[in-house]
Amino acid sequence: MTAVTTSGRSGRSGRQVGRDGFLQVLHAEWTKFRTVRGWLVGMVVAALLLLLFAVLASVSSHQKGSPPVPVGPGGGPVTDSFYFVHQPLTGNGSISVSVSALKSGIPEGPREQRTGAVPWAKAGLIIKQSTRQGSPYAAIVVTGGRGVRMQDAYVHDTAGPPGAVSAGSPRQLRLDRSGDVITGYTSADGAHWTRMGTARVSGLGPTAQVGLFVASPPALDGMGTAGTVSTAAFGDLRVQGGRTGGRWTGVQVGPRSSTFAGYPDGASGSFTGSDGRFAVTGAGDIAPAVRESLPTGGTLRELLTGTFAALIAVIVVGALFVTAEYRNKMIRLTLAASPRRSRVLAAKAIVLWAVTFAAGLVGTVLATALGERLARNNGVYLFPVPPMTELRVAGGTAALLATAAVLALAVGGIVRHSAGAVTTVIVAIVLPYILTALPFMPASAANWLSRVTPGAAFAVQQTLVEYDQVASHYTPYNGYYPLAPWAGFAVLAAYAVACLAAAAVLLNRRDA
Repeated sequence: MTAVTTSGRSGRSGRQVGRDGFLQVLHAEWTKFRTVRGWLVGMVVAALLLLLFAVLASVSSHQKGSPPVPVGPGGGPVTDSFYFVHQPLTGNGSISVSVSALKSGIPEGPREQRTGAVPWAKAGLIIKQSTRQGSPYAAIVVTGGRGVRMQDAYVHDTAGPPGAVSAGSPRQLRLDRSGDVITGYTSADGAHWTRMGTARVSGLGPTAQVGLFVASPPALDGMGTAGTVSTAAFGDLRVQGGRTGGRWTGVQVGPRSSTFAGYPDGASGSFTGSDGRFAVTGAGDIAPAVRESLPTGGTLRELLTGTFAALIAVIVVGALFVTAEYRNKMIRLTLAASPRRSRVLAAKAIVLWAVTFAAGLVGTVLATALGERLARNNGVYLFPVPPMTELRVAGGTAALLATAAVLALAVGGIVRHSAGAVTTVIVAIVLPYILTALPFMPASAANWLSRVTPGAAFAVQQTLVEYDQVASHYTPYNGYYPLAPWAGFAVLAAYAVACLAAAAVLLNRRDA
C-alpha cells in the first residue's frame, strides 16, 4: 500500500515539475521577446500597416453623387432592372399567362446582336409593391436554361419543371394573391396545375402592380461579362378578381444605361400587342447584387488590404525569433537551460502566436472601424456584414497573421537562416495572394492557389455570398473563395503544424 501511494505521489510530483518547467521556459521566451525592441516594433508596425492601408483605401474612393444602391426587403443590395408591362391590382386576385418563346441576344454594336445562351434570362409574371427599385415582390418565370422558377425577396429561388419553352411546348404560369401571401403555379396544358411554392411578401399594400416582365442579365464572356437583351412571347394573359386599372403600361424599372440594363446603343425595353398577346423585350436582372453587378461596392476585405503588408512584418519577426539565436550562438545557452528542446520550440510558438494575435486584432478592429466610417463619408456603399461575420473577419485576420508568424518561426528553425526563412514564407503566403488579386488570372488557377497554398487562409476575410441564381465570376479576385472561411485558415494551420513538427525533429537531432 505504501509503495503504491509513494509511486502515485511521485508521478504527480513529476507532472507538476514538468508543468512548472514548461511555464519557466514559456516565461523565459516571453522575456526574450519583450526585451528585443525590434521585435516589439515589428508588431506595432504590423498593426499600423493594417490601419494605414484601411485609411488609404477609404479616402481614395470618392463616390458622392453616385446613384443610390437599391436595397431589398432584407437590407442587402439588389439588382432591380427589367422591363415591366403592368397595371394596378387592388385586393386579392390572380394573373395567368402562357409563355411560348424566350430568345436572347448579345449586343455587338449599334443595332447589332448575336444569338447567345443566357441561362438566367427571365420572362414571366410578377406581383410587385411598386416600380421602385428594391420594392418587395414575388414572381414566377421561365428561364433561358434553368427551367421554371419561383422567386421572391430577391434572394429566394425555387426550382420547378426543367426545359425551355417553344411554340410547340409553351408553359402556363399563374400567381394568386391572398393578402400578403402569393402562390405560384405552373402547367404544361393550362388544365392541370402544379403548385410551385408560396411566398409571404410583406409590404405589398392594398394595391400592387401586376403584369409581365422580361429580364436579361449579363452573360459570362471569358473573364468578363457581356450585356444581353431578351424577347419573350406571351399569350392568353388574364387577370381575375380584385380591381384592375384595365390598361397595360410598359416601363423600364431601374436604369436604362448599357452598363446596367444591357441595351445596345439607341435601344430600350419595349412591348407590343393587345388582347392578351404580347411581345416584350427587356434587359437587366431582378436578383441579389453580387460583386460584378455592384462593382463600386466596398467590402471589409478591401479595407483590410494592409493584411499582406502586415504579413511581411510578422513573418520577419517570426523568423528572427529563432534565427537570431542561431546567429549570435545564444541557442546553445537556451538549450543548455532546457534540455527538452521541443519544449523550447513550443514555448516560442505560443509566445509568438499570442503576441501577434493581440497586435493583429487591435490593428484589424481599428482599421475596420475607421475604414468603414471614412468610406461611408466618401459615399462608398459597403456590402452589409452581420455582426458575427464582422467578428469572424477580425478574429480570423488576427489568427492568420499569428499563424503565419509561427510558420515563419518553424521554417526558421528548419533552415536556420533569416533571409531564407522570410523568403520561403513570403513566397508561400503573400505571392499566391498577389497572384489571385490579378484580374487576368484564370479562375481555375486562382481557385487552385486558394485551395492548396497557405494563402488559402485569406478566405477568413470573405464576406460576399454566392448565389446560384446569379451568373458571375465567383473568384478570389472578386472576393469569393473556393473554401469556407475557417477551412481556408485550416490549410495555413496545417502547414504551420507540419513545419513545427519538422523543426522539432531537426532541433532534437542536430547540434546547436
